[in-house]
Amino acid sequence: MTPEERAAACVAHMLAEDDASRALGMTVEATAPGSARVSLDVTRAMANGFGICHGGIIFTLADSAFAFACNTYDELSVAAAASIEFLKSANVGDRLTATAQERQRGKRSSVYDVSVTNAAGEEVAVFRGRSASLGRPLLPRGS
Repeated sequence: MTPEERAAACVAHMLAEDDASRALGMTVEATAPGSARVSLDVTRAMANGFGICHGGIIFTLADSAFAFACNTYDELSVAAAASIEFLKSANVGDRLTATAQERQRGKRSSVYDVSVTNAAGEEVAVFRGRSASLGRPLLPRGS
């Protein structure tokens, strides 16, 4: 299996078990070792009391992209820390895309940056996550 095939298999395996990402309508658009691009359409149910996309939805989109990216090596990894900076509001009807990219990969922890953009390419948020490896494979053996 090539590294790209492994990354795609890991993300497909994760997405099949990720009820939250699927329930929010997230679509995995691209994967590669150490990276993932995930999008969603902002619905009325995702709006906060101000009528704009709830920050928690944007965080969840970025967090999902981060999770997919840090698990592309078939090494089970979980979030150890994460932060987000909101730069621009998102509205109902917007299509948001979170692009996660590995910045540093270590033996036990790694750092990923995620840019969340709207359909116009404007950056809505920046997210940084630190992952911790659990030291075991993600995919069932024989995969």
